[in-house]
Amino acid sequence: MADYKIADLRNFAIAGHGGTGKTTLVEQILFKTKAMSRLGKPREGTSNSDYDDEEKQRQISIYSAFLHARHKGKELQLIDTPGYDDFVGEVVEAFAAVETAFIAVSAEAGIQVNTRRLWKRATEAGLARALVLTKMDAEMAKYDEVLAALQASFGSACLPVVIPIGSGPTFAGVVPVLNPPPDVSAEAKEQVEAAGQALRDAIVESDDALMERYLGGEEISADELIAAASRAMAKGTLVPVFCCAADKDLGVAEVIDGIVSLFPSPVEGLQRKGKMPGSDDAKYPRESSAIPSETLAVRPASADAPFSAQVVKALYDPYVGKLAYFRVFSGTLKCEDGLFNAREGKREKLYHIYRVQGKEQEETESAGPGDIVAVAKIESLEVSDTVCAESDPVVFPEMKFPEPMVSRAAEPKSRLDEQRMSTALARIVSQDRTFKAGRDEQTGELIITGLSDLHLDVVTSKLRKRPFEVEMILKEPRIPYKETLAGKSQGHYRHKKQTGGRGQFAEVYLRVEPLPRGTEFEFVDDIYGGSIPSQFVPAVEKGVRETLVHGVIAGYPIVDVRVSVYDGKAHDVDSSEAAFKTASSRAFSDAFRNAKPILLEPIVNVEITIPSKYMGDITGDLSGRRGRIQGMDSAGDQQVIKATVPLSAISNYSTQLRSITGGEGSYSLEFSHYEPVPPALQETIVAKAAKAKKGEEEEED
Repeated sequence: MADYKIADLRNFAIAGHGGTGKTTLVEQILFKTKAMSRLGKPREGTSNSDYDDEEKQRQISIYSAFLHARHKGKELQLIDTPGYDDFVGEVVEAFAAVETAFIAVSAEAGIQVNTRRLWKRATEAGLARALVLTKMDAEMAKYDEVLAALQASFGSACLPVVIPIGSGPTFAGVVPVLNPPPDVSAEAKEQVEAAGQALRDAIVESDDALMERYLGGEEISADELIAAASRAMAKGTLVPVFCCAADKDLGVAEVIDGIVSLFPSPVEGLQRKGKMPGSDDAKYPRESSAIPSETLAVRPASADAPFSAQVVKALYDPYVGKLAYFRVFSGTLKCEDGLFNAREGKREKLYHIYRVQGKEQEETESAGPGDIVAVAKIESLEVSDTVCAESDPVVFPEMKFPEPMVSRAAEPKSRLDEQRMSTALARIVSQDRTFKAGRDEQTGELIITGLSDLHLDVVTSKLRKRPFEVEMILKEPRIPYKETLAGKSQGHYRHKKQTGGRGQFAEVYLRVEPLPRGTEFEFVDDIYGGSIPSQFVPAVEKGVRETLVHGVIAGYPIVDVRVSVYDGKAHDVDSSEAAFKTASSRAFSDAFRNAKPILLEPIVNVEITIPSKYMGDITGDLSGRRGRIQGMDSAGDQQVIKATVPLSAISNYSTQLRSITGGEGSYSLEFSHYEPVPPALQETIVAKAAKAKKGEEEEED
């Protein structure tokens, strides 16, 4: 059983732009609180957070690490998240498990691309927020400038709770502003007093009782202010700003003290709401995040409330099997209770409950409100699933993940890889909601899609290792062009073959004409007088349909065409279904080639979000991609460009957008419609297809 109260829990996720030193700070927190006996160092591959081989090799955080520590009677449950937006799915999951987003900002680099994105995500998630300026000892550290930028960008609620002693190479530590030591230097005293007054005002303004006493001239003690600070954080009226140099262990102790004294507990922080399904429902599917708020009910962080929790992470451990991490929102779970999966509508046996410390699992007897725990070998549990009391069910809104945009065609390297690939990809998809895999119905290719090339590179590297051991070859996906015609024509073919014994004979006359876009195909029987016996007409249609699938001019499916059979001949002995299929296929190809054949290309709707300063560069780039601007909107200090662009011209857009905007741009796309390919480009595509076909034929010979 847990030996701490719900009010003693502090759940927070440390996030920040890549390279801000988050993991170094986490290691210091673990070491100084004696949660770990050694100080892990990311650069040396000894970090307790970046324990995966891929993370050690690349020296970046790729996966969230779940950790816990104890300080001054308070239980700290922290999640170290990746800093690169390529792995933002890990941040989404971490934010769903905590009350506070603790965002690291380099005192040297200042506000970066991902700083803004993380702030927005934390705000939209309803979390309390805190900031920490890291790398205060860096040569170009600029505390005052960065603090001013934070307040300008994120609001006046961003207030220092410590004041630095020096900056850059002279940085020597920090001074708390609410309880400063008596020996604070005269130089820092004025700054500490000013920061303390601003902090007191912000806390008092968020508490009506304190405000009444304050306006009445009563002195509010530092202890009272600290006690009220967590409520101010939960309301968003206070965003504490710390600073430290974790490498040198300067300011870290004050960060830990601040987490303990200021951050809201599960009782004070964000209270999760869920939909209460009807008791007659057999299953309770995951609800989308668009559930009207009036239909949601709060599950309070109380041990007396019915049990409810949400799966915030799933992964496959090579030794333990599938691990599902979940955050308990209400009630208590014990092994003997089992688990009720609301989406599946069924109960699962539960043998172990684990508290997670990096790569290690520690068994625990139960889990209560605010706890973040894991269970093993329950294959049905997926990210966003609700687990709850069967007698009093609830369904929490599904987490919102960014849509992956970068696609590659994947081929198994060997027959053994082919056998394993389907299962391996299904497992990756179940644990990474920003990764997709599936067959393209038209091209037949297996397409994997992720957030970036780096994301896909990490996935394929992971697949090569235990427990998957699958090698894949990635290449650019084929563009799903289609063929159609712009004119009318007729076609004829006489199929006659004599090889001894029964021969083959069929003659077919066809007419072809275009149909409106999206009509696909229409077959018309215009035979009069029985020139083709009725039993062979279905074979004529079948021959045409088979040709539609493989195309005529470039090997792409044919659409939006009407085919009419109006004449032909048959032989009493030598005619057959096979002969008429062959004749109709050849007649159709003849007619199609003479009916002004054209290629159609997929057009996508693209929505690009960028800072205003890149408008000219982006619109110019879109024009070069045959894009057509449909509209522009403003979203704060960002511009949103809406355009239609051929898929072939934007399939690798993520790299170019990142290059133009320095990583500050983002985009989404969805299929819109098909349009004719420009004639010059069509010639190139047809010639390329003919060359590829010739190469295949030569290989077969």
